[in-house]
Amino acid sequence: MAPAFVLGLDTSAYTTSIALLDEEGRLVHEARRRLPVAPGERGLRQSEALFRHLLVLPEVLEEASARLTGGRAGEEALPLLAVAASTAPRPRPESYLPVFRAGERMGRALAAVAGAPFFPLSHQEGHLLAVWYEKQQEATGRQGLAVGAGEVAGEKDGDFLLLHVSGGTTELLHVQPDRRGQTVSGFTLEELGGSVDLKAGQFVDRVAVALGLPFPGGPALERLAAAAPSVKLEGHPRLPVGGRGLRVSFSGPATQAERWVKRGVPAAVVAQAVQECLVETLLQLVAAGWEILPQRPLFVVGGVAANGVLRQRLVEEASRRGATVYFASPERSTDNAVGVAYGGWRAWKEREKARWARHYDE
Repeated sequence: MAPAFVLGLDTSAYTTSIALLDEEGRLVHEARRRLPVAPGERGLRQSEALFRHLLVLPEVLEEASARLTGGRAGEEALPLLAVAASTAPRPRPESYLPVFRAGERMGRALAAVAGAPFFPLSHQEGHLLAVWYEKQQEATGRQGLAVGAGEVAGEKDGDFLLLHVSGGTTELLHVQPDRRGQTVSGFTLEELGGSVDLKAGQFVDRVAVALGLPFPGGPALERLAAAAPSVKLEGHPRLPVGGRGLRVSFSGPATQAERWVKRGVPAAVVAQAVQECLVETLLQLVAAGWEILPQRPLFVVGGVAANGVLRQRLVEEASRRGATVYFASPERSTDNAVGVAYGGWRAWKEREKARWARHYDE
């Protein structure tokens, strides 16, 4: 029998992503295309990003089909067990961005043609499931994946904290297993706190673009911060921590940093100050969450989560509090479709289990 696959699609603000898992939950193909942003710009209009997704999706799907059918794309169909796609930024009724319609519409069409189920997920759930996928691989020695929702965290009730930090989101959430089976992801997410204005990634990108760095600015700003002198220049104090407790605000620090750029403060000093402010603010947010839910495991996702200094400081704070931190690999901290595909695979497995249970009952 020819192998069949679960396809995951994610069309976020700046990245077109696909991933395919086989019947055992093993990743057999992954592709991402970053949407181009002109130098000096801080992003794309939704209409332009949506149009670019529609151009790129057929290309990456054709490449995947050619690879998995031995170069016979167009001659041999790619068998699909299920299709999953990000349909919204967050798993909330009011959450909406036009770019996600590209992946959703393509996914629904492919599922209909293949006679396969379609599973809608949110971009945020995809980020969480990408971490879950990698940790399940580690736990099972990459020989297939368990389906349950509480294996990684290891808590009795399976709940944990989720810090989602990116250009579109800065939130701390309480995540619990969906014991009623009402969600595709297998989790329920409750927001505890987050940004009231600029998101963490927007803060970084805004200052990075002002410094002449490429968009997105996170990697370049982190490298620049590492080149800063260990002693701050006199007259340039640290940027203030953005917010207090569960309420985070980056607009004030961003404005101050942009003033420094205009005054000619050395770029490395500005970058270091921005990184320190970012890390201290997010540590404060997580600490406030641990005050409410002590020692809960923490999952950290989103493009900003790739920052090495942030990772180190979160691990240190977790150790001090007797908690554990889980990160995706740096390449899966940024937008990708692996978590979406994994969510679709889990939902497909549950559906198959229920189907076989009904068959034996009959």
